[in-house]
Amino acid sequence: MGNTVASLFVQSRSLGQDLARCAVDSAVAESRRLGCVACIAVVDAAGHLAQFLRMDGAPLLSVQLAQDKAYTAAIRGLATHEWWEMIKDDPSLVHGINKIDRLIIFGGGLPIIFRGELIGAVAASGMSTSQQDRDIAQAAVDSVLYALGQSEDGDLQS
Repeated sequence: MGNTVASLFVQSRSLGQDLARCAVDSAVAESRRLGCVACIAVVDAAGHLAQFLRMDGAPLLSVQLAQDKAYTAAIRGLATHEWWEMIKDDPSLVHGINKIDRLIIFGGGLPIIFRGELIGAVAASGMSTSQQDRDIAQAAVDSVLYALGQSEDGDLQS
């Protein structure tokens, strides 16, 4: 075969707990700035829950929605609000989409892409509009990318 053991593995990066917590903290701050309450979910690159927070007063239904939005954004590296454009002209997809567990196609879930690689995703859902959910998630993504402000040699800048 000619393969080395190392060539048989795929190496990928995924955000850790510190970055996930940074995302949650920024999402909460943005939610407060917008005057709404939300559930915030952060998943790693594989879609596994890394951090979750339900703000006081956020609807119970939003607990699962936030987690599913983050999962959706991670499974393809595509924002949840972009799914509709992708499927809307195919009736079989439009009618079959409800058969895919955890897939959410309205706004509030965003992938976290660093140097062209999916490292996780974040989502918000709560007593907020779809646009507010997107804004909350975007604040979280921005904070992670800011925290990763890497120099050319790959070291984190202080």
